Amino acid sequence: MDIALAPHAHDEHPHGLMRWLTTTNHKDIGTLYLWFSLSMFLFAGALAMVIRAELFQPGLQLVDPMQFNRLTSMHGLIMIFGAIMPAFVGFANWQVPLMIGAPDMAFPRLNNWSFWLLPVAATLLLASFFVPGGALAAGWTMYPPLFIQGGIAYDMTILAVHVLGLSSIMGAINIITTILNLRAPGMTLMKMPLFVWTWLITAYLLVAVMPVLASVITMLLTDRHFGTHFFNAAGGGDPVMFQHIFWFFGHPEVYIMILPAFGIISTIIPTFARKKLFGYTSMVYAVASIALLSFIVWAHHMFTTGMPVAGQLFFMYSTMLIAIPTGVKVFNWVATIWRGSITFETPMLFAITVVCLFTIGGFSGLVLALVPVDIQLQDTYYVVAHFHYVLFSGAAMSIMGGVYYWLPKWTGHRYDETLGKWHFWLTTIAFNLTFFPMHFLGLAGMPRRIPDYALQFADFNMIASLGGFVLGAAQLLFVYVVVKCIRGGEPAGERPWDGADTLEWTLPSPPPYHSFTTPPKID
Repeated sequence: MDIALAPHAHDEHPHGLMRWLTTTNHKDIGTLYLWFSLSMFLFAGALAMVIRAELFQPGLQLVDPMQFNRLTSMHGLIMIFGAIMPAFVGFANWQVPLMIGAPDMAFPRLNNWSFWLLPVAATLLLASFFVPGGALAAGWTMYPPLFIQGGIAYDMTILAVHVLGLSSIMGAINIITTILNLRAPGMTLMKMPLFVWTWLITAYLLVAVMPVLASVITMLLTDRHFGTHFFNAAGGGDPVMFQHIFWFFGHPEVYIMILPAFGIISTIIPTFARKKLFGYTSMVYAVASIALLSFIVWAHHMFTTGMPVAGQLFFMYSTMLIAIPTGVKVFNWVATIWRGSITFETPMLFAITVVCLFTIGGFSGLVLALVPVDIQLQDTYYVVAHFHYVLFSGAAMSIMGGVYYWLPKWTGHRYDETLGKWHFWLTTIAFNLTFFPMHFLGLAGMPRRIPDYALQFADFNMIASLGGFVLGAAQLLFVYVVVKCIRGGEPAGERPWDGADTLEWTLPSPPPYHSFTTPPKID
């Protein structure tokens, strides 16, 4: 008998731990993703604190060079696969069915499985710190020949990345199927909220590039244990081929981590400007263009590998081309704000800051797209500054803004606005204090991934480290604000922002007990 028709089916629903282990409810699973992401964010952030403590002054203070490389490698890997991506999948789980009027995700049990793979992968990654030889020290990019020579931790890393990729592919298939098949009657593709569009396109990117990552790390595994020589020059292989295959995955991956952020920003800004999003159609086409172009720019990560000049020119110009649809998006956000009836609650502060700081990251990306400039700045702190302006102020701060925006929806309570603004200002000021000086360090020639440095770099490193410590501490305030909101507070009401009247805010919250209840009627 179909569970939806069974009398009092919800009375038999498991409670406590079993509720979370067996849930097929998209809201519960979205919550699990977000908590997992937060825990990984804090762990990877703790690694960053040790990195900045080591770099506070010249000389070796806390860790030896190999341990330092382990910290940088695992910080990158965990932030990308453990913090940023699961957070966006959590948003997708919570919001996509609500935004399109679907009762749940298309495959609720697959949804449960794709989440529970993540703690398995995270356990493998964290356990690699405690095995003989120590954790991955070859960089989060896993370049051979360094990677081929590592200990058992490197095999654990390969397995963990495989499991993470499997989770991502299953989640992406679920999202695509949900969006294409479960929209409410009358909701055409071009009527969907932009957040749903960004996730539809992101999910296609995931399905396209995750198997590429899986294939290249499988080739690494066979090089390590089965006598193949894909990337071993002594056996006729080519280590640079690894870079080509890896970055064919890696560059679309950057957009996998930023397109959902664009969707969040495109949701927050119209709400607090009390205007419709300017240029909706052009925004959809801009997101699609960025996604398509992301497949033909991968080798701008490889300008120093000796590629022909024709190749360098192609990748330089195609990289610059991405600035056009990105510029369209920034223009449309500014045009949405223009002459709006704006209020500056915490989500709006984060959204405006993301637009400003992400644009700085975009400009430094254009600088690095120029071949002669990139040859000078490759593997310096300029690159570190660039991708943190894209990924922290672009992706992570969008996630924070999204959490503040939807917390009233998720919990039924308002968060503490004063503390939220404190978190915002501390995060924004400390972030710039941490990463802006890195532009100067890079221009002066300081290489990245090193624990010691010349005396001339000391002042900027001290400023960056102080900023980093404040940035880390500010995130503890973020955790406090979220937990305080969950535990109670002023009731949110049906329209907490006085500007959001889309479908998602009319559906009931907190979550129903399970996924198979009859969907609520929407007037």
